[in-house]
Amino acid sequence: MGGGTYSVSNRVMNATTLGYSTKTVNEIFTQRSINNAMNPYGIIVRESRDSEEHPNSVAIILALDVTGSMGTVPHHLVKTGLPDIMGTIIEKGIKDPQLLFLAVGDHECGDQAPLQVGQFESNDELLDKWLTDVFLEGGGGGNQGESYHLAWYFAAKHTSIDCFEKRGEKGFLFTVGDEPVLSEIPKKRLDEISGPGHQGSYSSKQLLDAAREKYNVYHLHIKETASGSRQEVMDGWRQLMADNLIIVNKHQEVSEIISDIITKSAKRVSMPELKIDDKKSPKML
Repeated sequence: MGGGTYSVSNRVMNATTLGYSTKTVNEIFTQRSINNAMNPYGIIVRESRDSEEHPNSVAIILALDVTGSMGTVPHHLVKTGLPDIMGTIIEKGIKDPQLLFLAVGDHECGDQAPLQVGQFESNDELLDKWLTDVFLEGGGGGNQGESYHLAWYFAAKHTSIDCFEKRGEKGFLFTVGDEPVLSEIPKKRLDEISGPGHQGSYSSKQLLDAAREKYNVYHLHIKETASGSRQEVMDGWRQLMADNLIIVNKHQEVSEIISDIITKSAKRVSMPELKIDDKKSPKML
């Protein structure tokens, strides 16, 4: 996957046709169960590969909390946030971004879809497809957090990315939400979600460390909700993530923060210097 290019102008036209600016979150995100194409069960690998079209691919994973009130973030992304991210990083010299959407829920509280998995894509229409195919389950419960660590698990165990494997440049992994991360994922539950064959249970710290081997991992904590405003939640994330915890006051800031982190950290494609021969340049009239 990852073919095609991202056209902001084409995306604007498509968004206007589809009415993204005026439709409610439930009118855009119409899945009422997990899309079969996003079911992680049995997935071996998702790949971000170089190609003639994209010789310097940069793998980006954006994992969205789809429990409770967190439908606001996917809604922001489909309205303006996604083209802002892709347009900004391409304009600033990262010419070959490949973005994969994940969605995370709560594996402890009976969510139908605690993990949903897209594909690495570069094309505007395909990225919109994967984003709007996400099932906003709105579940979760009164336990101690959500399953953000499933994003770390999938990135570490089920992705293969050329930016790291060929060039030693880490990809980017962003989780976005307003709850703590659950402390572990039991082997039995992981077998149910991803397929049998896991060697054992994993702690959140183990999965975070594994993801960090090939990704720059960040958590964007949405502060504007009741849960997100709790100091103990932010303190817990700070202990785990250190400087890679980003406190987000309003969910609309997510797209700017993500593009800023990527453009400041990723290796840019140098643009050829424009040279003007004065003798051949046209005269001003």
